[in-house]
Amino acid sequence: MSKTAAISPAAAQAGADPAAPSPQTVDTSTEGRWLDLLTPRHAATTVMLCMGVALFAFNGFLVTTVMPSAIAEIGGGELIAWSVSLYLIGSIVSGASAAALKSRFGSRLVMLVATLLFLGGTLAAALATAMPQVLLGRMAQGLGEGIVAALCYALIPALYPTRLVPKVFGAEAMVWAVASFGGPFAAGWITETLSWRAAFLVNIPLGLIFLVLAIKTATPREIYETGSRIPLAPLLLLAAGMLVLLSAGSAVDLRISALTVIVGITLVSWSVVRDRTSSDRLMPQGAFGFGSTVGTGLWVVLLMPVAQATSAVYIVFGLQHVFGYGPTAAGGFGAVMAMSWSVVAVLIANLTSPQARRRAIQGGPVLQCAGMILVAVGMALQILPLLVLGQVLVGAAFGSSWSYLNQMLMASSPASERDKTSGLLPTLQSAGYAIGAALAGLTANSLGFAGSSDADRLHLVLSATFVAPILWTLPAIILAQRTLRLAPAPWGPGLS
Repeated sequence: MSKTAAISPAAAQAGADPAAPSPQTVDTSTEGRWLDLLTPRHAATTVMLCMGVALFAFNGFLVTTVMPSAIAEIGGGELIAWSVSLYLIGSIVSGASAAALKSRFGSRLVMLVATLLFLGGTLAAALATAMPQVLLGRMAQGLGEGIVAALCYALIPALYPTRLVPKVFGAEAMVWAVASFGGPFAAGWITETLSWRAAFLVNIPLGLIFLVLAIKTATPREIYETGSRIPLAPLLLLAAGMLVLLSAGSAVDLRISALTVIVGITLVSWSVVRDRTSSDRLMPQGAFGFGSTVGTGLWVVLLMPVAQATSAVYIVFGLQHVFGYGPTAAGGFGAVMAMSWSVVAVLIANLTSPQARRRAIQGGPVLQCAGMILVAVGMALQILPLLVLGQVLVGAAFGSSWSYLNQMLMASSPASERDKTSGLLPTLQSAGYAIGAALAGLTANSLGFAGSSDADRLHLVLSATFVAPILWTLPAIILAQRTLRLAPAPWGPGLS
């Protein structure tokens, strides 16, 4: 990606507010108030970031709700999976290149173009007369939204003092919770009362409001980096790897599906290795290495969504076909994780002690492991309260650790690398879910999920499938501990 948004020359170069405190120099023991997010200095930025999250979250729930109605009108049901896959590919690839684009052209221009691309994709999908047009619109939405999400993350350490960063993540978590509960109902109501096209078009006024706020908040480039280039080889390898991974679920033959997953992960790994040798890199130096805070921390950011993806893909299905609940009840239980995440993120944002923040980061993967075990046991024994409790713990795992982990990685990056680290965080989250979904699909299909309609058989398959993601939480626990041992002051052991 590119140059950071920090203080002094680096801040000016990144288009940040030069008066914004540096995340590395602000006293983290100073307690911030929630109302500080709405002061004249921060109000526009706070609303803009929340709008960016709202667009991303609402779109995730909108598509699964409206696509059946769209297919009934324009056909193309065989392509429905690609409406999600192409969006994810576009989001991940564009998010990975966002910091390089910001360094080259400035945050205002890049945010403007990305938002217009998202709005153009929205119009293309809403006005489509055939499924390929919807898919083209979804790809454009993903390309725009990936950049928007990455730049919103990159702007957080530049435009907020350190004491407010956890509260920014808490505010975003609240928006996500509202979208997770209200998104499907709103999209369904609009589709039923108006049309599926109208549900897509809701993005237009939201996107225009975000665009105005982005122009007001983001500053233009002040220094033109003539030597800055986007490393195409790693980017193309990343795109190819994600394309292969996301197509794994459509493979009928299990051996082909397994080979597809292996090839996809290999291409993504090759992209990381190739990026390390590039003169202009997508990722921060030492990304996914084991000798630095950023290197090991990025693994945690990736592995936790990989583990969570199994629930995202199969838990609502299991609640319907194993527990016998209807779509509304199953969807409600499925959203418990998001609500727990949001509630805990809000509560945890009030921590001021560095030791408490360290414990929150360290405890996140542990809570996730415990939660995934309860989910697996609840599914196997068909005990709903146990399964729901597991979902609550998984949500609490993300809510307790996510904001402080992200903040620590931002603060631990050198000034010239902070944009790369910040912008990579939401991209890694999407990539983790995509990789985890591919692995979950491979596990379930290898156990006979595909084509099975027998309830007892599905119960056995899903029970075994929910055991696999527990394994991904174990390295996350170890790497979170190592990340904290390597962390600089005030995050490191004995340095607070």
